[in-house]
Amino acid sequence: MAVRKERVDAARNREAVLAAADALFARSDSPRGVSMDDVAAAAGVGKGTLFRRFGDRTGLIRALVEARIEPLRQAVESGPAPLGPATPPYERVPALLDAVLGFKLANRHLALALEETGSGSPYQAEHYQWWHATLRQTLDGLPGLADSSFTAHALLAATRADLVEHLAGTEGMTAEGMRTHIAAYAKQVLGQ
Repeated sequence: MAVRKERVDAARNREAVLAAADALFARSDSPRGVSMDDVAAAAGVGKGTLFRRFGDRTGLIRALVEARIEPLRQAVESGPAPLGPATPPYERVPALLDAVLGFKLANRHLALALEETGSGSPYQAEHYQWWHATLRQTLDGLPGLADSSFTAHALLAATRADLVEHLAGTEGMTAEGMRTHIAAYAKQVLGQ
């Protein structure tokens, strides 16, 4: 089956929408404050274009997250240490968690908006399932670990966007402080 090439104007509209949504989420005090109407107006497209292309607000947010996470995904799947697959598990697990945390810190409002979409479980999101599978596979390389799936979920819970937002926004914890705590938590969970 031949893959249909995207029309030039459709690709241009997609990029305009993603750029506008990205800018709106970055400037917004709350992820709830960005509507599809806002995005359509900022991108210079009709609201129908947004719904046809992304389905709904959640689909738009997912597309933004996926676009931003792709370089990180490539580094995790085939990159060098400490993220790459050849890194020993005791080193890779904290590096993976640090990467997730770094992504959430760099994309605080967008990550929070995705977790707050209310359209089902955040654990069903493609990016979460990918992080979980990657972490679980890495944990499978550790001797004596009873349940790598649960452990992966528990470790990823420490990087939830709502927790990151609370720690950074409410408690004033620095990025370096969060990174230090996550690394210590990972070592404790892994029995190091």
